Amino acid sequence: MPIFSVVISVYNKAEYIKNTLNSVINQSFNDFEVIVVNDGSSDNSLEIINSINDERISVITTENLGASMARNKGIEASKSDFIALLDGDDYWDKNYLKTIYEAISNFPNQNIFSVAIAQKYKNKIVPVNYSFKQIETFGIHNFFKSSKKYSLLSSSSVVFHKDIIKKTGKFDPSIVSGQDTDLWIRFGLHFDIVFINKQLVTYTYNTNSLSNTTFNLSQKPKFDNYRTYEKNNHLLKAYLDKNRYSMAILSKFQNDIKSFEFYINNIDFYNLNTKQKLLLKSPLWCLKLLQKVKSIKGEKIYYRED
Repeated sequence: MPIFSVVISVYNKAEYIKNTLNSVINQSFNDFEVIVVNDGSSDNSLEIINSINDERISVITTENLGASMARNKGIEASKSDFIALLDGDDYWDKNYLKTIYEAISNFPNQNIFSVAIAQKYKNKIVPVNYSFKQIETFGIHNFFKSSKKYSLLSSSSVVFHKDIIKKTGKFDPSIVSGQDTDLWIRFGLHFDIVFINKQLVTYTYNTNSLSNTTFNLSQKPKFDNYRTYEKNNHLLKAYLDKNRYSMAILSKFQNDIKSFEFYINNIDFYNLNTKQKLLLKSPLWCLKLLQKVKSIKGEKIYYRED
């Protein structure tokens, strides 16, 4: 049985998937299987995947069911104890799995592992600036406390023991965009995270990816499943309020007053900084101007008008 099951969900990633797969099959640690779930791609992603000859790669092709179902199918088909997720347009440093294996060996009682990432834009690569300082290579973190600025987990930098999903559940298929955040919340409710202070994953900013094209609020998480938990967990409450703030801003861009009020009525404004409070009160023209500036800089845009 291999040490890792690498699960890659792919929907129309023809431009990127070869580079993604090459970053996996060329790992310095090679005791793994690769499960590629082709989620009904309509481009030539499948042809490119099948052109890569490596016996460790198996392919599951389905109709377009969405990222949650695709990842769940990959997890269900896995043979290993440890699941390593990777999106079809991101890529790993050659020592990614080797370093994760070292962390597992050093922390045998831990179940979730992650590394530092960088974001690749058209003309630049920007390391993520996390909200905590870690000098050592390995550190154990509370997910909510350490995700104040940027999430400690991402869908290309997380490795977890498969048994934990018996407690947390898998990806929620009812959430079209933001299903990652929803699962990370459930991970954080039950487990600490071993964070590796090495930049070993590169997130590729793709304007056509799900997170950059889905702005329908009905397809986003509402975070109301966690109201009971947040009453007694101030770290969770602060994390949820940060995400509610983002959804409130999106609501403003959508001119959706009902959703805007839903999100802000569930926020403890003590958990927001001065800038966030000001932006919630800012007129739409001001938000559009700030968005335009960010777009000119070539950085990720989280909000858009319908």
